[in-house]
Amino acid sequence: LSLSARPAAPAAARRGEGPLRSDAMRLRGGAGALGIPSFVDLAQMKPEKLFNTYLSVLAVTCAGVRLSSRDGASAGQKGQAESKESSGVKSLQRRFLAVFWLFKFADWLHGPYFYQVYASKTFNGAPMTQAMISKLFLCGFGASMLFGTFAGTLTDSAGRKKGCLAFAAMYALSALSTRSNSLAVLILGRILGGTATSLLFSAPEAWLVSEHEHGGYDGAALGEIFGWAYFGDGLAAILAGKLAGAAVGRAEGKGAWLSGPSAPFELSVVFLALGAALVARTWTENKGTPAAGKTAGLMSSLRDGWGAIMNDRRILYTGMVQSLFEGAMYIFVLQWPPAIQSVLGSQPAPYGTMFACLMTACMVGSSLFGLLLKRSVRVETSMSVMLGTSAAALALASKVMSQAPGPNSVHLLSLAFFIFEAGVGLYFPSIGTLRSKYVPDAQKGAILSVFRIPLNLIVIIAFMSAGKLGVSGALAVSATTLLCACLAQVALSKEGLKHDAAKRVAERRAAAESKAAAQKLAAA
Repeated sequence: LSLSARPAAPAAARRGEGPLRSDAMRLRGGAGALGIPSFVDLAQMKPEKLFNTYLSVLAVTCAGVRLSSRDGASAGQKGQAESKESSGVKSLQRRFLAVFWLFKFADWLHGPYFYQVYASKTFNGAPMTQAMISKLFLCGFGASMLFGTFAGTLTDSAGRKKGCLAFAAMYALSALSTRSNSLAVLILGRILGGTATSLLFSAPEAWLVSEHEHGGYDGAALGEIFGWAYFGDGLAAILAGKLAGAAVGRAEGKGAWLSGPSAPFELSVVFLALGAALVARTWTENKGTPAAGKTAGLMSSLRDGWGAIMNDRRILYTGMVQSLFEGAMYIFVLQWPPAIQSVLGSQPAPYGTMFACLMTACMVGSSLFGLLLKRSVRVETSMSVMLGTSAAALALASKVMSQAPGPNSVHLLSLAFFIFEAGVGLYFPSIGTLRSKYVPDAQKGAILSVFRIPLNLIVIIAFMSAGKLGVSGALAVSATTLLCACLAQVALSKEGLKHDAAKRVAERRAAAESKAAAQKLAAA
């Protein structure tokens, strides 16, 4: 699913202009005199400057964590790791990351101006209503749930490379549909976009994991690739937001290409084409290998995928964690802009800077994943802690929104949001690692598509109930959903430990039997 629900701020708000409170910030003693904002100074800052301060702190934190993850191993360990890392792993990393970042950059270009591009359409002389835009929004989620399930499953039998090429083609057509004033074309574009998004979240990862397994590379190398993928994803989001704003601001004639609200969508076609060209040129095809006696048909793949989920608790719990966490994440995507505006009161919210803060916090989380990986912390353990912390953060945000805004509301709310986004940054490489560990390659596309069915249901229900819940209620629902995800993750960790212990016992038994057989043979 594209994070297309993030509304863009009015142009004046994005630039930090507009009416602000007239009382100017006065520097006081202590930290302020040294050039470091004290808490009192922060309380008096204008929103744009306040969030720029947050952004600076987050950027320094991200750099520190990133450097720590690079220096996490001793010199001897580094030399050993480098000696083991083959050129094949490096080649795989380069081929995957280049495509992944291009595709994600194109996806992020769609986000900031989703609302504006459809609001600019007119039918019978009247602009498109908010109700119609909401229905178009739901069309994408519904298509991802219905058609995306089958499209993701087909990648197992037809090939993951073909699935990535199909994503690029469908997403490009979806982007180009925004130039039309035909309601039928716009609806078709949303259906194509929703279906394509399911491919984006299944085909590239399935291709990477399959290539990694066929190459026989070390599992830590895969985790490192996921860490870099989602660190770069945060950078792509920030850069795409800036580029989208620049493209929309171009002063060209009405209907001109690469100008107006549809410009970011048109521009995304370039990055989709580049990604597709790299896939066609540098990727080899791989498919899910059906088990003995199984056919590779569409319904058979879906049935086998569902059976694998029901027969292995580890796969089931992995799917529960994914659906619950990402459902909470998309609810958050819908609620953070009105929440920030609420605590700022009449002051215009600097959405662009706040979005950059959230993405930088996300990069802190992905960098933390790399650091924990170097420290040999189990992914299951770090995920459990992260989910519990994220649930507490959004519970705090819900509490803040349920009360009248106070002088510290914006700081508490921002802190809660940054903690949650850091959790998002840790989540994506972690869940990719867990899926590579527990989800079988033969049905990976089918299983990942099935995982997205409850996710899309959560988002659709939350979107339709947003008016009744309010911002505080929606954030409370997200916190509760994250708590459920935490419980599922704890259960997954226990199942994983139990399975690993049983595997070690079986390996020791097999080794003992082999040794006894060798001794008998030697005696004979």
